[in-house]
Amino acid sequence: MRALTAGTLTGTWATVLLPIGEDDRIDWERLSEQVRELVAAGVDGIYTNGSSGEFWAQTEEEFDRLSTVVADACERAGMRFQIGAAHSSPQTALSRVRRARDLSPGAIQVILPDWFAPSDQESLAFLRRMADEAAPVPLVLYNPPHAKRVLTALDHARLLDTVPEIVGIKVADGDGPWYDAMAPVSERVAMFVPGHHLATGYGRGAAGAYSNVACLHPRAAVRWWEQITTDHVTAEALEARLRTFLDNEVLPLQRQYGYCNAALDKLLAAIGDWAAVGTRMRWPYQGVPDTDVRRLRAVAQDRLPEFVT
Repeated sequence: MRALTAGTLTGTWATVLLPIGEDDRIDWERLSEQVRELVAAGVDGIYTNGSSGEFWAQTEEEFDRLSTVVADACERAGMRFQIGAAHSSPQTALSRVRRARDLSPGAIQVILPDWFAPSDQESLAFLRRMADEAAPVPLVLYNPPHAKRVLTALDHARLLDTVPEIVGIKVADGDGPWYDAMAPVSERVAMFVPGHHLATGYGRGAAGAYSNVACLHPRAAVRWWEQITTDHVTAEALEARLRTFLDNEVLPLQRQYGYCNAALDKLLAAIGDWAAVGTRMRWPYQGVPDTDVRRLRAVAQDRLPEFVT
């Protein structure tokens, strides 16, 4: 697979969700079927082991099997892919980077160490070594809002000065002043924002999304990305409906019951009903019950019919 660059890393990328059986094992058959559906949907790329991929709950043998399954399927289909090598242990993450590099992905996603928040010097040292070990595969830095250290625009710029092998970043976006502050960064790397903010983000310099909207329905997310790039006014109207649905119907479940973000993404896939992922999370985390899936699917059919199979 050809290495991605800041200029070629764009669009709607879909995550691989872990189908978990009642025995708490990964259902590899359902996972392979999910990957085939993502390829058929025509997303701009597929990635593994972001937050929604439950990277923290995999053994190293499972990590290797998942990475190989996705890499082989994407290579056969000519689909761009990235391997997430994240882990809260820097040593384990480094080992994952080395093994991911051998699969020749377009990029390798990493997070900063996530037990103690790293200092400036520690962050630089970590990413510099990660880049050296990943070469010639570039890096994408995943810095979600629940990271122990959330980077500022100035932080990103300093890291890029030392680690130019970073070709993309995944961040939570903000208001107009936030986008203004990030403009010098988005001119240097591909800035990816939350999927349901993509129309707004694209108009302010974002290159794409590692997309929760693709969790809801990848084919509809592909159609929306095309709309974003050709009919921005209509795309923004759809974004408003997506935000309202998530803010009013999905996020209250997190606030009330404490479901993690990965559980909500599995909920979205169950609502969209495009693949047999299921809502079960790996122990000890809890998935959203089927009663909520059925209730919210009916709401989505009314308010977001283009995203429900």
